[in-house]
Amino acid sequence: MVLGLTRLANLTGRRVPSVCVAGTGRYFRHQSLCQHAARFSTSAQRLEDKKLFTPGPLGVSATVKAAMLRDLGSRDTEFINIVKLIRSRLVQVAGVSEDTFTCVPIQGSGTFAVEAVIQTGVPRSGGKVLILENGAYGKRMAKICQSTSIPYHHETFPEDKVVDPKRVEEILKGDSSFSMVSIVHCETSSGIFNPVTEVGQVVRRMAPGCSYFVDGMSSFGAVPLDLEAAGVDFLVSSANKCMQGVPGFAYAIARKSVLDKCKGYSRSLSLDLYDQNEGLDKTSQFRFTPATHAMLAFRQALAEFDEEGGVQGRADRYKGNWEVLQAGMKKLGFKELLDRSVQGYIITSYYYPQDPNFNFTDFYNRLNEKGQVIYPGKTLDIDCFRIGNIGHLFPQDMEKLLQCIEDVCRDMNMAVPVRN
Repeated sequence: MVLGLTRLANLTGRRVPSVCVAGTGRYFRHQSLCQHAARFSTSAQRLEDKKLFTPGPLGVSATVKAAMLRDLGSRDTEFINIVKLIRSRLVQVAGVSEDTFTCVPIQGSGTFAVEAVIQTGVPRSGGKVLILENGAYGKRMAKICQSTSIPYHHETFPEDKVVDPKRVEEILKGDSSFSMVSIVHCETSSGIFNPVTEVGQVVRRMAPGCSYFVDGMSSFGAVPLDLEAAGVDFLVSSANKCMQGVPGFAYAIARKSVLDKCKGYSRSLSLDLYDQNEGLDKTSQFRFTPATHAMLAFRQALAEFDEEGGVQGRADRYKGNWEVLQAGMKKLGFKELLDRSVQGYIITSYYYPQDPNFNFTDFYNRLNEKGQVIYPGKTLDIDCFRIGNIGHLFPQDMEKLLQCIEDVCRDMNMAVPVRN
């Protein structure tokens, strides 16, 4: 914590108010903070931030972190203008018109936004959801429906295969009772990209009265998607994904004509997307305490997103990261779970190597000690682990990770290249 305060003071060049450093019982004021805090730093506190090669939380830039060093009231004019800016810019990032779409930020993680859309978008009477699932996050949608007693049909596809539009057509041809169809764009439990445009076109043709809901949690902002061409009515993501803000709020990009029909549908007060949008439209204020610091950070994240070249610029960097990772892991002998034809460039799953000395917990912990954080697998039937390349990561970070993976494999007395 001490070094964190010092670093942030240096970043902003601002006077820092009185702060009590945990465990010291000492208060430091203003410019003297850095000088005094340094006396209490420990070796652990001198460590740099770890690199997060995960689907979330993700690493962010120092300037995004520094943007949180202010306190603003939720009714402060500046904060109200920040909310307006964020809502408007996210609709623009989505590539749609503010005349037909709105952005509804909601406090909490990405799952809060997923549940808000399902709670709000499905009628209380006669509503039914078709969930197209090929991984853990599609299964989470089914669990939301279970928990809220919303009728649904759960159609499962293999975890290493995309959702099949032809199968979707068959289902909709045989059952006209659905009011919503949902799908995950990038299913990060494996890394697969689902054909959301092709599925959306099937939904529009076969069930024009259905709303189409896309979970774009880990794709929005870095994977181009034409919402109009895909017929998307609701798309959700989170501040701390490809937009590279900090955790604290999520958001739905919603078609106004569809959302306007949802008054009174929600089974939840805090997750009522219709009421949230109505309040924001009228006053630009949240119904309940907003994540003020996260939204300050997000304003800075939006500026950095624009500087990088928007969706295409971010996609190019992530693809570059992914290419370095794929080439390096192949050289080390690791095998990808997915076929290249369906593998996305957000996160990649790798099979456990067939080496008697490999133990994932040991492998993970050794990498973690080197400041490299990867993720366990999320598939149900396959032993694998995942490496993400989104967030504040660059090709040199991927190269450092690859070197650490090779070092850890050798430290574990594994053959390199590894055996599969």
